[in-house]
Amino acid sequence: MSSAQPYRVLARKYRPQTFAELIGQDAMVTTLGNAIKRDRLAHAFLLTGVRGVGKTSTARLIAKALNCVGPEGTGGPTIAPCGICEPCAAIAEGRHIDVVEMDAASNTGVDDVREIIEGVRYSAVSARYKVYIVDEVHMLSKNAFNALLKTLEEPPPHVKFLFATTEVNKVPVTVLSRCQRFDLRRIPSDTLGAHFAMICDAENVDAEPEALALIARAAEGSVRDGLSILDQAIAHADLDGGGHVTAIQLRDMLGLSDRGALRRVFGLLLTGDGQGVLAALAEQHDLGVDPTAVLRGLLDIVHATTIQKVGAPNDPAQSVEERNALNEWASGLSFALLHRLWQLLLKGHDEVAKATDPREAADMALLRVIHASTLPDPADLARKLEGGATVASSQPTAFTAPALPQTFEAMILLVEKKGNFLIGQRLRDDVGLVRYDPPSVAIRPSRPFDTRELGQVLKEATGVAWQITTEDAPAQLTIREQELAAEAAAREAMLAQPVVRAAFEHFPEAELIGWSEQRSVAP
Repeated sequence: MSSAQPYRVLARKYRPQTFAELIGQDAMVTTLGNAIKRDRLAHAFLLTGVRGVGKTSTARLIAKALNCVGPEGTGGPTIAPCGICEPCAAIAEGRHIDVVEMDAASNTGVDDVREIIEGVRYSAVSARYKVYIVDEVHMLSKNAFNALLKTLEEPPPHVKFLFATTEVNKVPVTVLSRCQRFDLRRIPSDTLGAHFAMICDAENVDAEPEALALIARAAEGSVRDGLSILDQAIAHADLDGGGHVTAIQLRDMLGLSDRGALRRVFGLLLTGDGQGVLAALAEQHDLGVDPTAVLRGLLDIVHATTIQKVGAPNDPAQSVEERNALNEWASGLSFALLHRLWQLLLKGHDEVAKATDPREAADMALLRVIHASTLPDPADLARKLEGGATVASSQPTAFTAPALPQTFEAMILLVEKKGNFLIGQRLRDDVGLVRYDPPSVAIRPSRPFDTRELGQVLKEATGVAWQITTEDAPAQLTIREQELAAEAAAREAMLAQPVVRAAFEHFPEAELIGWSEQRSVAP
């Protein structure tokens, strides 16, 4: 009777055995494949990237690719190692005598490097290349790096060095210049989600797509981190009965805040409901959610709303409810308000992270968001003070939009302030005002005018939807016509002055020039 096999965690069980199984690193695989085909292999490779993206796995795959001999034993280096021949099998099992792995975190000194220097003198025993894989190479001491430099620059032709590190900035430049560097990228969330779904199918585990999306988001681009979370989630689901991995269980397990609850908190912030915000925050605290995570989640919502307003592609991990909420906020909030929200929440997040009592700090941070929402924009405040206006204080009731321009010309100035000078010029030159009752405007253009574009600019500037119509009705002169009429009236007034009239009588050929600069000066 055979003994039961010990359980292998998913991160080890599903370690990639071929470059085709290595997800998210297509550019590196292409470069390596071309180098192998053209026989332009470097003698030293440096693999860098965040934890869990496949640095050590890639190093082992390169060792396989360099030493594979194929099923028949006659093959050469290949980007698609067979996995069957003795070198491939021995390297996969970590027992090949010519592939030496060293952990620089526990072997940091000159004596450890000296073993490598002594070993490179001898040819490979059974492989094509003798390969040295040094993990976390940045942990080597300065003297160890110096001892390795000469060998690294001119190694024997049968030796290859493969270095892996998460902190490439700690590797001396003298070492970097002697290596071919590959930066392994973080794995996108949608790619991770699809990978986890494939593993769940292979493990006969039923998992909700939303749960896998949560795992992918929590993994932050790391395959190993994500598989560790998935392992834990499967165990949690088995203990809970039924073996079904759900988003609710996962949030419970990780202490994540429900995104629906965060959207409700965000909605309460926008309406200025201080009591509701404090109650919602207390509920999250009772559920075991870290206050810092709440602030982080609110920052994510502001970021996602801003990205949605810009028109970026939708995140496939978003639910329909989340996407609808973001669309509504993106259409109702101006960029100025979103940026102010971001700054307030970011400051609050930093304060909560450093506070001795994060719960109290979170309360104060969110209440500050509500109260700061009604403060005037600094530029508007400066204009009011310059004009001698009194700035009255008020109780916060909602995250309100900036005040609407009170005159048609003020509306044009607002449009130009937002950088839309062409629309502002058209409004001045070609548009007569029929009626102005913000946010409703009726105009009579002298030539075709795109009211939709103007409405979009005003909505972004004020956070309010404007109704702009064209009417064939009596209208004021255009701003340009009013300016020309004022100039003509000023000219006539100047010509009517006795001194000027007498001058023209004595000098009939004279011309009136520079009068516009002098029209504000009393005669």
